Amino acid sequence: MDANTVHQVTHKATEGVKRKNSYKQPWMLHLMVLPAVILVFIFSYLPMTGIVMAFQDYKSGLGIIGSPWVGLKHFRYMLENDYFLKITWNTLFFACTKIVMNLIIPFIFALLLNEVRNMGLKRSIQTLVYFPHFLSWVTLAGILIDLLAQTGLVNQFLSSVFGIKPIFFLGDGNWFRFNIIFSDVWKEFGFNTIFFLAALTAINPALYEAAEVDGASRLKQTLHVTIPSLIPIAIVVATLALGNVLNANFDQVFNLYSPLIYQQGDIIDTFVYREGLLSGQFSFATAVGLFKSLISLILIIISYRLAYRFAGYRIF
Repeated sequence: MDANTVHQVTHKATEGVKRKNSYKQPWMLHLMVLPAVILVFIFSYLPMTGIVMAFQDYKSGLGIIGSPWVGLKHFRYMLENDYFLKITWNTLFFACTKIVMNLIIPFIFALLLNEVRNMGLKRSIQTLVYFPHFLSWVTLAGILIDLLAQTGLVNQFLSSVFGIKPIFFLGDGNWFRFNIIFSDVWKEFGFNTIFFLAALTAINPALYEAAEVDGASRLKQTLHVTIPSLIPIAIVVATLALGNVLNANFDQVFNLYSPLIYQQGDIIDTFVYREGLLSGQFSFATAVGLFKSLISLILIIISYRLAYRFAGYRIF
């Protein structure tokens, strides 16, 4: 055995010992994490045994063990159901539009906020735009319903100033879609701006100094220094958002929609809620939820692969 081979074997043995010791030494940290692990196991992993209902004709009186097996019956019905295709399209439309808008608007807002030189004004603006993120959709839905009702403040303003007849904002499908997207962006864009503001602080000031020496204006510095420096974090945010492409925000839609706009506003999550909890179609609702979870898992894996490939971002 030559010296090189001996060195490699010794190195691997040393690394193995270090790795083993690294798990033994911080036992107090592992103990601190244990309650959280137990809670996740109880509330996230144990309920996953219920997915067997997707392959059964579940009867509450018979339970999971006694209910008859039907194989892929519910999945076939799901894929042949025209309404399921409709709510899948609604979900994709809402989710994809929100992803795009919640990437573009915070990006632009971060660039504009970066140009504000008065720190007091800058912090005041940041506080105002961050605040909606911390309000629940139950609270915001109540506010929006009061504002957008046919006798609400918005319709009163439009009627008194422009003479426009009251608009059914939450009862017309097209207006409802616009309100869902607009209200989500208004609520979240301030918080999403944090990612880009953090990336702005990491830009080397020497780049701006060099550009200024070369005679570049503030606009050219933004175009040739700031924006290229923000592109990697924008790629990370966009690719990681792919994992949520089938999550159109149940809380928001559930608190704002009504039977009048099911065709334009219903999404997979609200459909599962009505079919499973309200109609008692537990097996069918479980099949729909399982289908969504599998697609989301695939998209999450793809998004992390893309984030690592194009921006060097990785968790593990």
